[in-house]
Amino acid sequence: MNSKHDFEKYANLSPFELKNHLIDLAQSRNDRMMLNAGRGNPNFLATLPRNAFFELGLFAAEESEISFSFLDQNIGGMPFKDDLMARFDDFIRRNRHKPGVDFLSKAMSYVRDQLGYNQHQFLLEMTEGILGCNYPVPDRMLRLSEEIVKTYILNEMGAKTMSNDDIDLFATEGGTAAMAYIFSSLKQNGLIRHGDKIALGAPIFTPYLEIPELNDYELEEVLINADPKLDWQYPESELRKLEDPSIKAFYLVNPSNPPSVKMDDRSLQIIADIVKKRPDLIILTDDVYGTFAENFESLFTLCPYNTILVYSFSKYFGATGWRLGVIATAKENVLDKKIAELPEEERQVLHKRYLSITPEPEKLKLIDRMVADSRAVALNHTAGLSTPQQVQMVLFSLAEMMDTKKQYKDALMALIRNRSAAMYKQLGIKHEFNENSVDYYTLVDMEDTARQLYGDEFAEWVVKTKNPNELLFRIADESGVVLLPGKGFAVRHPSGRVSLANLNEYQYKAIGTSLHKLACEYYEEFKANK
Repeated sequence: MNSKHDFEKYANLSPFELKNHLIDLAQSRNDRMMLNAGRGNPNFLATLPRNAFFELGLFAAEESEISFSFLDQNIGGMPFKDDLMARFDDFIRRNRHKPGVDFLSKAMSYVRDQLGYNQHQFLLEMTEGILGCNYPVPDRMLRLSEEIVKTYILNEMGAKTMSNDDIDLFATEGGTAAMAYIFSSLKQNGLIRHGDKIALGAPIFTPYLEIPELNDYELEEVLINADPKLDWQYPESELRKLEDPSIKAFYLVNPSNPPSVKMDDRSLQIIADIVKKRPDLIILTDDVYGTFAENFESLFTLCPYNTILVYSFSKYFGATGWRLGVIATAKENVLDKKIAELPEEERQVLHKRYLSITPEPEKLKLIDRMVADSRAVALNHTAGLSTPQQVQMVLFSLAEMMDTKKQYKDALMALIRNRSAAMYKQLGIKHEFNENSVDYYTLVDMEDTARQLYGDEFAEWVVKTKNPNELLFRIADESGVVLLPGKGFAVRHPSGRVSLANLNEYQYKAIGTSLHKLACEYYEEFKANK
């Protein structure tokens, strides 16, 4: 084991970098299995839309082979538009017994009969898209793909009054690219500046804490702290900090990471009320875990004029390696208004920046500026998420929309909550579910755990004498269990983040047992020192 000095040298590391040191320690012995509960990569994934993707790829390859068939060098061409639907129907008849093919047939019907789009245009977009034989056109997102994903996003985000015509989407390389593009374009377009104040809904995904501190931005952070005693909701007094006119933007993750709790109706309404008083406030809501929640409602649907939405397909569909995300903005929004109101000198600078892509840069919306900025403007003509990725995104969206009984969602939630229950049972403390919790992660509070197991005096001793990083290293060293420090997510109490998505139930039982054993050892030390 390292000394206390060694633990403290890791104090400023991102939890995702600290994790690598913990993994090395956890893997240092061959007589046990390393249990990495530190990363949120799920060990479940959606198979039906993946089967459909690969079957559609085989159909598209057949289509490509129709062109240049006189050549023997495995050279294909662009799909023929004529009779494409007839050949697709024949492909379905020949392969209906295969997983995914029946779904493709039903998806075509759904797109035509429920969504009202031209099935031939949709099939052509999907066929060309999965072959990846053209640049993404439009570069922000393929036309019908954008419309279908819009419908999915509005459904999942709880939109009651918004329609596809009200929003724009930009398909990105996951939620991480979306974050990077938003930060960059807000700065490039004068919407955030060095020294500006931004509010962060804490606890929060670590990069939202780290990016503003970079010399690229040098923003002043104001934390809006959720209260664990309120089931991780924000006290009104915290939310009212947003009434400060010097705060330019409010960034949050909803449901939260790591508490995994969605904002309740009270909090949403308070923010909506604040926005009426602060119509200039920019909101960024990262709702990647919203699809795990029942009756989820995003701030984007309550305050669309002020809000940028980030959504990723990575966690719900088990698709972290696919890198699939979207940025959504309302067509009428405060961002474009603020750009139009910039001083003349700044508008002229931006006019010159975007003049190579449009003769009227002043009319270019921020979401389209993000597309250009994502490729250093000069490469705007080759911007956009790869078309095969967009096809998979569409199939994920259709799979969820067509699952009217919500069987996939119910199965995932049962899986995750069973894991949570198993871990806490072995740990020996109470963990109650609430209606706003999605339980993708859980925070094991060091003080609360100690208090529930052995009382107040022991809890106070643990907090005073034990370095939280020391606990994480000892857990990794002695039991092979890897957790992330809550401190790295702006959690105010010493804690460890446990992902409930990436291990199996018996392994979460083992984690609970290991944590309980460590607590018992500390209790013996506490008694010996009394």
